[in-house]
Amino acid sequence: MPPRSVAQEIDWEVLPPEEKQKRQELEPLFRWLALIMDNFVRLPGTKFRFGLDPLMGLIPGIGDTGSTIISAMALIAAARRGLPKILLARMSLNILINEVVGIIPIAGDAFSFWFKSNARNYDLLKRHTGASRCSTTSDWIFVALVLAALVVILVVSLAVSFWLLAQIAGLFRRTA
Repeated sequence: MPPRSVAQEIDWEVLPPEEKQKRQELEPLFRWLALIMDNFVRLPGTKFRFGLDPLMGLIPGIGDTGSTIISAMALIAAARRGLPKILLARMSLNILINEVVGIIPIAGDAFSFWFKSNARNYDLLKRHTGASRCSTTSDWIFVALVLAALVVILVVSLAVSFWLLAQIAGLFRRTA
C-alpha cells in the first residue's frame, strides 16, 4: 500500500464514512455543473474559462432564469443528502447573487463570466467537512423558503426582462 499524504489522512479522519458517501454522491453532480456551466471553454492564449451560464445569460428573460433553475436543482439534491443548512445557505446565496446581478443588462452578463456560482458551490462542497446527519424538517423548511425566494426572484427577473424588451421594442416602433 503506497504511503498516504497528510491531506489524505486528515480527510479520512475528519469525514465519517456516511458523510464521505454523501459527498461522493454529490461531487459528480456539482463537478459536472461547474464544468458545463462555468468552465467548459477556455479562451485561447489565456487561463480564463467560461461555460454555458454567461452565454445563457445573453438571452434576455430566459437565460438567467434557466441557469438559476439548473443550479436550484443541484441545491435540492444537496438538501436531500442532508447537507447542513449553513452550507445550503451559502450555496443559495451564490445562486441568488448570480441571478440578481445577472438580470442587469450587459453588466450582469459580464459579472456572470467572472462570478461562476456553480464553480463556487462545487468548491464549497469540496471544503465541507461537517458532521454526518440526516435531513430534518427544519432543513426542508429552510430549503423550501430559499427555493421560494428563488422563484420570486425568477418571476421578478422575468418581468423586468420582458418589460425592458417591450420598452426596446417600443423604441424601435417609434423610430420606424
